Amino acid sequence: QVQLVESGGGLVQVGGSLRLSCAASGRTFSNYAMGWFRQAPGKEREFVVGINWSGGRTNYADSVKGRFTISRDNAKNMVYLQMNSLKSEDTAVYYCAAVRGLSDSYAYTRPVDYAYWGQGTQVTVSS
Repeated sequence: QVQLVESGGGLVQVGGSLRLSCAASGRTFSNYAMGWFRQAPGKEREFVVGINWSGGRTNYADSVKGRFTISRDNAKNMVYLQMNSLKSEDTAVYYCAAVRGLSDSYAYTRPVDYAYWGQGTQVTVSS
């Protein structure tokens, strides 16, 4: 089992920034690729970004490329999502997720491919 706890959400104005954190516990963190997903009201959960076990490979959704940056610190069992130039359409509950660190699992974009999930943190971008 891997337990994930997100933090760092909040209310921010359009154009602002937020940094989300995800703390992992349980199994060996470096054995897992990590992802961030988001879900807006009335919409399906969508992939935002994935990162491989070492942090050396990432995969971003087109909607966040150039604005969001994922990183991880395996020594601290943490993964981060730096969100800049936020837009109103970024408003959603953001979820951290983990999947076994196979060679290309950081590129998985379907929620069903991820085995472990956090409880989510709300991000609201106001105009």
